[in-house]
Amino acid sequence: MHSLRIFAALMLLSLTFAAPARAITLLRDPDIEHALRTLAAPVLRAAGLSPERVNILILDAPSLNAFVVDADNIFLHSGLIQRMETPAMLQSVIAHEAAHIANGHLMRRPIHLRDARNAAALGMILAGIAGAATGSAELGAGAAVGLQGAAIRSFFAHTRAEENAADESGMRFLHRAGIDLSGAVQVMDLFTGQESLALTRQDAYARTHPLSRDRMRRIRALAEAQGAQAAPDPQADYWFARAKGKLSAFQRDPKWTLTRAGESGFEDVKLMRQAVAFHRQADLGRALPAIDAAIARRPDDAYLHELRGQILMESRQIKAAVAAYARAANLAPRNALILGSYGRALLADGQVREAAKFLESARARDGRDFRVLRDLAQAEAQLGNQGMASVLTAERYAMAGRLKDARIHAERASGMLPQGSPGWRRAQDVLHAAQTAEKRSKR
Repeated sequence: MHSLRIFAALMLLSLTFAAPARAITLLRDPDIEHALRTLAAPVLRAAGLSPERVNILILDAPSLNAFVVDADNIFLHSGLIQRMETPAMLQSVIAHEAAHIANGHLMRRPIHLRDARNAAALGMILAGIAGAATGSAELGAGAAVGLQGAAIRSFFAHTRAEENAADESGMRFLHRAGIDLSGAVQVMDLFTGQESLALTRQDAYARTHPLSRDRMRRIRALAEAQGAQAAPDPQADYWFARAKGKLSAFQRDPKWTLTRAGESGFEDVKLMRQAVAFHRQADLGRALPAIDAAIARRPDDAYLHELRGQILMESRQIKAAVAAYARAANLAPRNALILGSYGRALLADGQVREAAKFLESARARDGRDFRVLRDLAQAEAQLGNQGMASVLTAERYAMAGRLKDARIHAERASGMLPQGSPGWRRAQDVLHAAQTAEKRSKR
């Protein structure tokens, strides 16, 4: 797939299951994540959760699935987003997963992550996600980071009691947020008949979220009890169209996108989708006018300026990309993904010290960005800070589940950096996780 800036942030572990092993990627894009956060915000508030704390992240998987692994992250498969037809459908999925957090279901699922911290902890969590993302309970290399098959099954498989409780809470959150509950019914209809299929043919959601006719009837009854449908929310319609439209523009064939670019009814979304499609066809002459026309309609939209920067960067128009990213960063100075892209462009332009400043700011705000760790390590090495370059490389390997490689670089960093310094302590975190995983693998 042509890089989204939705880029492949984390290459995870090889899996052992019926289908051929493949890497799983976490898709990152500031525009799509902002749209999902906007859609999730009223639901999360209704659940008593903070929209600023709970992240909505996307895994590059064509199946229909969504799940939580901790109190701070809700994961959606890209295939699920593509199959949703209304914002209420997507919000109902988020509400259900938020209910698992709010109801404390995760607290009853011990999994051996307590000994890992920071980047290494994320790598271990994502190794488990790889199992859930593919429906596989058995992880080949995953055992090397301390996640055994039984732990995966225990962690990701919800009981029917939990599902019923999450259904009721989720529907209550939707009602409290003024969101049409019929969206939840439509989602459940997608899974009708899943339990009668062979295990290998079921969607991952059916394997991790037990379904039943009784459960579906209960959701319909809860929706009917709401009475009149909630009034449409134009803001939700817009951000749903934008998230789904941009995701599909990068994942579907450009010709498909161009024939459907205007289906949402929002002119700037149409132009944005056309810009992506033309860019993927390496047609800068049409991509730039399209994104510029979208920006003319929303001149203070940081995410459109960010996309303009991506188009220019990937077309090797480095200085113009720097200017576009600078505008985006000025409009959204706290967005880690935008700051990371700006730093990457500055690095490509040879402004290494300035690049390091923005890349470090991005890393401090969001440690999940695989490319920021890579780029910041490169910048630190060019500035002569080999110890910090090794720390960042160790963290990047740890997030990819490559703890043996992570340990090598963490040991190298520990020998270069002053004992007790922040960088030295980060290296110790990686070493601790690697040593713990090694001990468990020998049990």
